[in-house]
Amino acid sequence: MLAIQRYNSSGILASLPHSNDSAMVQRPEVEPVFCNGTRPKTNPTSAGITMTLGIVFNVVALIMLAKAYNRFRRRSKATFLLFASSLVATDLAGHVINGALVLRRYSAGIANLADLPSNFRSNLKSHPDVPCLFLGCCMVFFGLCPLFLGCAMAAERCLGVSRPLLHARLVTTARTKMALALIWLLALCVALLPFFSLGAYTYQYPGTWCFIRVMEGTRATDLAFVTLFSGLALSSLAVAFVCNTISGITLVRARLKKKTTSQRSSARSHDTEMVVQLVGIMVASCICWSPLLVFGLMSATRSYNGSLGPDRDTYRALMVTGVRMATCNQILDPWVYILLRRSILKKIYSITKRQASLRGSMVRSFRWDVSSFQNSEKNNANI
Repeated sequence: MLAIQRYNSSGILASLPHSNDSAMVQRPEVEPVFCNGTRPKTNPTSAGITMTLGIVFNVVALIMLAKAYNRFRRRSKATFLLFASSLVATDLAGHVINGALVLRRYSAGIANLADLPSNFRSNLKSHPDVPCLFLGCCMVFFGLCPLFLGCAMAAERCLGVSRPLLHARLVTTARTKMALALIWLLALCVALLPFFSLGAYTYQYPGTWCFIRVMEGTRATDLAFVTLFSGLALSSLAVAFVCNTISGITLVRARLKKKTTSQRSSARSHDTEMVVQLVGIMVASCICWSPLLVFGLMSATRSYNGSLGPDRDTYRALMVTGVRMATCNQILDPWVYILLRRSILKKIYSITKRQASLRGSMVRSFRWDVSSFQNSEKNNANI
């Protein structure tokens, strides 16, 4: 039989193993407390601000992308804009859903899992509640989707820049929408693997978020799952890097040849804008997601081997830093599109060119003044 332990402040229902001869009983409701007897202090302000900023930035970028898509509906840029709109929409959904669940954890009153009594802490980790399972699933799903989409966008642009005729024949709006559906389906399948006994989701320090079980009690299935998750994510970043490199080299070569017509030059300008945006998305994803992917894999490996004990607190801090950086990626993605548009790039280029010409004129003026002074000194000496 099972006995149910209820936590009044968090609303968590955890099933606890009990003896076979015991009946179903209701344990007393217990308030989570610190070891010194005080209740955990919650500070949801930073999480609320981050969530609000992410929602505002993604909504603004989504509106701009929708307008651009209507303007370029029949051009090659429409495919890129459809991918980009899907990326921003996915980031927005992930920000809202994950942020709401985390804020719910804050409002529930459990702010520091390590400060709870040991029996409560072990019960929470061994038997996570439904919101924890859902949050862990969302973390994996909304983590993989942007990386998969960034990889698909880079591959699409690489084909469009290096093989434009083949791109025009193969890439259509219908196939793009099918690719988007497959990407979301693949990420969902990976996120649902723990429900089929491959890995598990559990509360992570300090108890306000859930992720793959990598810190304590890590099993072979957990290690396999976190390896799959990190491997797919890092592979997507690697493929995006290769495709963006090929696209960049192709555009530079075309620029150096200078044999394109004005129409083709305009197309190259659009290609350059899209590749610059893709490079920005790739750099932001690498910086924001690499810590969580690497630290999660390292902690799972050491936990499975039983060598994590002395450095457990260090890895807990690293995981918290990693998930915060990964959250920032959903804020940076819309800014990449907002700031790296062709109009903004032209303004930056004109300002840079104006500053360079101003500095050049100042240098030339200074040199002229020096030479004039030297000539006047020579004339005075001759007199």
